[in-house]
Amino acid sequence: MNETMVCVVGNVATQVVYREPSSGPSARFRLAATSRYWDREKNAWTDGHTNFFTVWANRQLAMNVAASLTVGDPVLVQGRLKVRTEVRDGTPRTWADIDAVAIGHDLTRGMAAFRRTGRPEPVTTLPHSPAAPPDSRSTSAGQPAAAAPAPPEPTWETPLPPEAAQEQHRPDCAPLAVT
Repeated sequence: MNETMVCVVGNVATQVVYREPSSGPSARFRLAATSRYWDREKNAWTDGHTNFFTVWANRQLAMNVAASLTVGDPVLVQGRLKVRTEVRDGTPRTWADIDAVAIGHDLTRGMAAFRRTGRPEPVTTLPHSPAAPPDSRSTSAGQPAAAAPAPPEPTWETPLPPEAAQEQHRPDCAPLAVT
């Protein structure tokens, strides 16, 4: 199947709307993507046209979006582009939707702290037997089974040099503005 995959950089323009219908969690928000260009006559950056997209997220992505995004956040959205056309009151209208595959904060414009979400433990059942709750597992001797410890997270961070660590915690320094 041929699908148009896009990656759009922009800002969250509306509050995230989160729903949990019977088909699974769903979230949507509007994304504003404004092009910028260097205007030689004004000798300054100028905002170009703003495109608005409705971004749709489902399942675990929807839950994470609802917990992580607020209006104004700079984000990157990757997903399938879907353009809808409709006639309302005699006027043709067009909407651009993105069925999101991945959404993240734009780290060129700020910092973020990543937190893993817990994965639900799969419940395994035998055919023709009632499902047992996950806490009622036991060994063949009738004793409760010990839960396997989670593997430790790898250490990916590189320690900062001492001068960079001091600058990072100086209260008298204001953050740099990007123009």
